[in-house]
Amino acid sequence: MTFNSVEFVIFFTVTYLLYRVSARGQNLILLAASYIFYACWDVRFVFLLVLSTAVDFYCGWMIETGRLSRSGRSVAAWFLILAAFLCVTVQWNAVRIGTEPFAVTVQWNQLLPAAPSGWLVLIGTVILVAIANLLYPIFTANKEKQRRDLFLWISICTNLGLLGFFKYFNFFIDSAEAVIRALGIQSELLHLNIVLPIAISFYTFKTISYTVDIYRGKIQPAQRFSDFALFLAYFPALLAGPIDRASGLLPQLSNPRQLSFEQSAQGIFLILFGLFKKVAISDGVAVSVNAIYGTSGTVSWIDVVLATFLYTIQIYGDFSGYTDMARGISKLFGIELMLNFNLPYFSKDPSEFWRRWHISLSTWLRDYLYIPLGGNRQGELRTYLNLMTTMVLGGLWHGAAWNFVLWGFYQGALLCVYRAFSSKEKKQSGSQNNLVNWQAIVATLFFFVLTCYGWLLFRATSLAQIITFTKILFVDIGNFALTMPKPPLPALLGIPVLIGYEFFAYKSQNQDFFLRYPTPARAAIYATLLIIVFMGLSNAPAQYIYSQF
Repeated sequence: MTFNSVEFVIFFTVTYLLYRVSARGQNLILLAASYIFYACWDVRFVFLLVLSTAVDFYCGWMIETGRLSRSGRSVAAWFLILAAFLCVTVQWNAVRIGTEPFAVTVQWNQLLPAAPSGWLVLIGTVILVAIANLLYPIFTANKEKQRRDLFLWISICTNLGLLGFFKYFNFFIDSAEAVIRALGIQSELLHLNIVLPIAISFYTFKTISYTVDIYRGKIQPAQRFSDFALFLAYFPALLAGPIDRASGLLPQLSNPRQLSFEQSAQGIFLILFGLFKKVAISDGVAVSVNAIYGTSGTVSWIDVVLATFLYTIQIYGDFSGYTDMARGISKLFGIELMLNFNLPYFSKDPSEFWRRWHISLSTWLRDYLYIPLGGNRQGELRTYLNLMTTMVLGGLWHGAAWNFVLWGFYQGALLCVYRAFSSKEKKQSGSQNNLVNWQAIVATLFFFVLTCYGWLLFRATSLAQIITFTKILFVDIGNFALTMPKPPLPALLGIPVLIGYEFFAYKSQNQDFFLRYPTPARAAIYATLLIIVFMGLSNAPAQYIYSQF
C-alpha cells in the first residue's frame, strides 16, 4: 500500500476522518492505523516492530531512572505477547474476504497452525518477558554507571542484532562461501530463507537514537508506552523516513495538537509536489532506466550516460517525493516531520551534498557514528579513516550487496579528496547558496557529474556491470547509438519543470518562494503540477526505491 495507490487514499481518508472527530484518542487512532499500514506488507513484520518498541521502552527507563512502573512493565509485556500471538502465531491467510458479494470466510482448522514455528515464537516471547521481570529487582540494585551501560548495550545489540540477522545474514554467508571456494575448499554453509522486513533499517536507527540520547542526557524517556510506540511506527515516515529524532517528534505526539488552515494548505501542496516527483517523473523514467541497467545485451556510451542521468533524477524524485508526501500527510495531522532534502543537486562538494541529501540519515551517521569514532578531533589521518568508515557503513546500511559497499567507499573517498585539496576558505565559500560566478557553476556541474557516477554504482545490479559500464564511459566515448526507450511525455515535461522550480528555490534560498507570487502565478504553478500528475497516472507504478532498505 503505497502513497500513490487507491488503497492508500481510502486508508488515509478513513484514518483522517476518525482522527478529526476524535478529541482524546488521536494517538491511538494513529497507532492502530500505523500497525494496519505496516501489516498490509506482511503482518509478521509488526511483531519485530513491537519487539523493538518494548525492548527500548524498557531500556529507556532503566537507563534514565533505573525504575519502570509496574503498569509500564505490564503494558509493554502484554502488548508484546499479544503481538506475538496475533502477528506470528495466528495464520491470517486462513481468512478470506470476498468483495462480490462481500463475505468473510474463515478456515478455522488453519487459523492456528499445527506447525511449531508460530507457537515457538509465542512461547519464546513469554519466556523473554518472564526473564525480564524476574531480573528486574537485580537490575534496579545495580550501580548507576553499570546499569546505564548495560541497558544501552542491550538496546543497541538487540536492534543491531535483528537488523544484522534479517538484512545481512545471507549476504555475509554468501561472501564467506565465495572466499572459501576461491581458496579451493568446497563448503556448504547455512543459508536461511529470510524475508527482509520492510523499513527495518529506518525504525532501527530511530530507536537506537532514542536510547543513546537518553543515555547522553539529551531527552527524557517517553511517559506513555503508546506514545513511544507511535514514535516508531508512525505510518507516514515508517517506510522510508525521514529518521526523525525523539527530541523533535515525541513532544509533538505527547502534547495536544492544533490543526491550522495554513499548515493543512502546506501539507496539501507537499502531497501534490511529492506525487509530481514520484508519479510523473520517477515512475516515468523508471522504464528507460531499467531497460539499460536491466539488460544483459550490449549498450552504448549514450545509453549509459542518459540512463545514469535519468536514474539520478529518478532516485531523487522517488525518495524526495516520498518524504514530501510524508511531511504533507503529517501536516494534515498537525505533526511536523524534519526536512530531509534541501536541493542537493546544487551542491559544490560532497560535504555540502550530505548536508542536503537524506539529511536525517547523514546527521544520524554524523552524530552516532562519525563523532563517536573521533570525528576530526584526532588528526587528519584519523579523520580520513573515520570518514571512510562512516560512509562504507552508510553504504552497507542501504542494502546487503557489494555495490552498496563500493558506493559508500566512493562517497567516503570523495569526502577525503575534497577535504585534502580544499582550503578552509574554499570550503566556506563553497557552502554559500548563490551561484555568483563561473567557478561556482563549474564546481557545481563537476560535482554533479561525480554524483551521477556514484548513482551508477548504487543502481548497478552487479560488480561486473559496474566494470562494464565504467569501461564504456571511458572507452566508448562518442557512441550515440541510442537503444534506451524514450521516457513518456509526463516525465519529459516534468523534469524541466522540476529543474526550474528548484533553481528558483535555490536562488531565493527558500523552497516556498512561490508563496510571495501573486495569486494567478501561484494558481498557474498548482495547475501545472496537477495536470502533469494526472498525465503521469498513465505511468506504470514502481516500488519506492528506499522502501527496500
